[in-house]
Amino acid sequence: MKNTVPQSAKVVIIGGGVIGCSLAYHLGEMGWKDVVLLERKQLTCGTTWHAAGLIAQLRPSQNMTKLAKYTQELYWSLGDKTGVVTGFRRSGSLNVALTESRLEELKRQAAMARAFGVEVHELSPDGVKSHYPHLNCDDVTGGVYLPTDGQGDPANIALALAKGAKNFGVKIIENVKVTAITQKKGRVEAITWQDGDGNDGKIDCEFIANCAGMWGREIGKMANVNVPLHACEHFYIVTEQIPELGKLPVMRVMDEYAYYKEDAGKILLGAFEPHAKPWGMNGISDDFCFDQLPEDFDHFEPILEKAIHRMPILAHAGIHTFFNGPESFTPDDRYLLGEAPELKNFFVACGFNSIGIQSAGGAGMVLAQWMQNGTPPFDLWDVDIRRMQPFQNNKKYLYNRATEALGLLYADHFPYRQFDTARGIRRSPIHHILQQHNACFGEVAGWERANWFAPKNVKPEYEYSWKRQNWFHYAAQEHHQIRHHVGIFDMSSFGKIKICGRDARAVLQKICGNDISDDIGKITYTQFLNHHGGIEADLTVNKIHDDEYMLITPAATVHRDLSWIKRHMPDNAHCVALDVTQSEAALAIMGPKSRDFLQPLVDVSLDNDYFPFGTIKHVDIAMATARMHRVSYVGELGWEIYVPSDMAAYVFEEILYHSQQYWQDTPLKLVGMHVMDSCRIEKAFRHFGHDITDEDHVLESGLGFAVKTEKEKLAFGDFIGRDAVLRKKENGLDKRMLQFLCHDSSPMIYHNETIYRNGDIVSYVTSGNYGHHLGASVAMGYVPLEEGEKIADLLQSHYQIDIAGVKYDVKPSLKPLYDPDNNYTKL
Repeated sequence: MKNTVPQSAKVVIIGGGVIGCSLAYHLGEMGWKDVVLLERKQLTCGTTWHAAGLIAQLRPSQNMTKLAKYTQELYWSLGDKTGVVTGFRRSGSLNVALTESRLEELKRQAAMARAFGVEVHELSPDGVKSHYPHLNCDDVTGGVYLPTDGQGDPANIALALAKGAKNFGVKIIENVKVTAITQKKGRVEAITWQDGDGNDGKIDCEFIANCAGMWGREIGKMANVNVPLHACEHFYIVTEQIPELGKLPVMRVMDEYAYYKEDAGKILLGAFEPHAKPWGMNGISDDFCFDQLPEDFDHFEPILEKAIHRMPILAHAGIHTFFNGPESFTPDDRYLLGEAPELKNFFVACGFNSIGIQSAGGAGMVLAQWMQNGTPPFDLWDVDIRRMQPFQNNKKYLYNRATEALGLLYADHFPYRQFDTARGIRRSPIHHILQQHNACFGEVAGWERANWFAPKNVKPEYEYSWKRQNWFHYAAQEHHQIRHHVGIFDMSSFGKIKICGRDARAVLQKICGNDISDDIGKITYTQFLNHHGGIEADLTVNKIHDDEYMLITPAATVHRDLSWIKRHMPDNAHCVALDVTQSEAALAIMGPKSRDFLQPLVDVSLDNDYFPFGTIKHVDIAMATARMHRVSYVGELGWEIYVPSDMAAYVFEEILYHSQQYWQDTPLKLVGMHVMDSCRIEKAFRHFGHDITDEDHVLESGLGFAVKTEKEKLAFGDFIGRDAVLRKKENGLDKRMLQFLCHDSSPMIYHNETIYRNGDIVSYVTSGNYGHHLGASVAMGYVPLEEGEKIADLLQSHYQIDIAGVKYDVKPSLKPLYDPDNNYTKL
């Protein structure tokens, strides 16, 4: 062997594709020593070598765009730094729309790009033709052009990163396969390996980075870490040389599932077809190295037929290469990045859903910083591996979802779009009853949740649009029911984490920003903070019994939150934390008439004096037992009823029977999750992952009321983030979270729309929805503060929000636009 495998290292990177090479480069650049990269065969031999090499900057969110922008800037300079020709050139990219809905999506993306500092130009059909003269534009509705996007040679980009890593002292060893991973006391300990000559050994290490691409799931299983991904066949053709072609930008015609890349007078035509072919269900051969998969021209032919119509010059071009190669896809079409929740110091960068080349630079940079600092450099929840649920590593589930995942790259990215495949896996105990009442279900973390309810004669299915969708008016009725009468939500999917033991309160005092009460029956709204004062979790802590607390958290963040608790629980703490989500159903009865509705059903008084806001009572309800929590995420009088799962269907039936018998004039109405969101945004309640993230300071988010810097320390000292809160109080805020109400009642605001202040771009919308009670779209977003600026000046400015290229005037507010004085807590 040319390279001797060391017996120890600080970090072992598994996988020598572009992702592993990027991580090695950035760790080396940061000064890390004893970094070893192991590649089972040869560098780039998995997916990297046959990637199309498209390098685009525009992504669905600010931070993903930031990473893509960094990637193309890195590649621009990489050749000069390493002496390896990467083939990168800024050819520009052109996205073409064939429908009005696609054009609106592109215009919304263009507005977002400007907010993120990416140069972008909106084009008419004639403008599209001027950039791509060979295109048939008869049915083109418009497009967008990004001049600094580019293309490159994927293998050479990876080799340039590897060369740079070696220059920094990283040891890169080929033909060495990882065969096992060992751990000790919940953190990585070592890997064992075997080379192509039959030699084997072990490397003791502090960190492991799984950058193994389509082998990532199997590497994860060695460490008992879930890395849910599945390979699919990805097809493209390369034409013979076309003399009259000329230099052209990369072009995407997503309505026809196709992309076009001009290179050396040839066209590479690739596809992200709506029904993909999963591959590798029975494992990947040990001999796989620069392999191709069998041709399937019948599968690709519909794409080619559309392409010849779109670009007639292709009709006379010969096909030089028909290529089929595997690429890995994740259940939600977003890659997997970060420290695995199951194992300390086991990091993952896998499942790049065919955007590995354009993501590698940024992903390697942030993962290196994450490994060094213990936290990501900014919010990466979009791709954080902690969002994945354990069941999603199931092979059959991954196979079924993979058929859809590939095509979703080019599908219309409509708001509220739901997956069609691998559904119905996680259901609440009353799912069947909701189904009987014509619920339209959506999916979060695998849970089937009633998003809205259709009338009896209407099929409960989405008809997607960027405008008001088919369920808009049904949701409006549900919304008004909550605001004026009484409605019921199924909240069973919300996460429930039980912490119990004699040190339970002391641990929570350490982890939570608020003062966690020791009074049984008390509800505390709080956040987990990091050392920068950023928000790691947003939840309620409920004191159930002596030394027993129940944490209620969003469905999507259960594993993230549980991981945070376990990582920050002192070794000598006498308590345990468990996910008990499945043990209880949760029925939320909300609305100004909820007390009158519920009182006959339970054996305790619901009067405000006996059952005030923020408290819990154990109750008998009909012939069952339950806990009632007086709390609300919709800003109305109401209770959440937590019922053992085996009694939930019975209790729900009793509630419905009570409504039919005694509330015939204004019966209880079943309401869905879309209305929960539209009600909460009217009340300016924050949504974790959108309005509040780990890079948003708790004071700037407007949640300072939930932080108590002078609270009792107990056994484990000051709470995490306390110093950052005190510093921010002393130094002042740099931005404030504001709520905005659109003056025009017609447009729809969703997220990432650009915010203008006095004509200048200052920020973007973190979340938006239609406020049916307020009569227009409502948005949330941070606005930077100038030094010494007063709130009155902030609110007196002129604000606009750009929606698909049109600027709409909006009213700013620091207090909630609905019930600004929180009267619902005093009723």
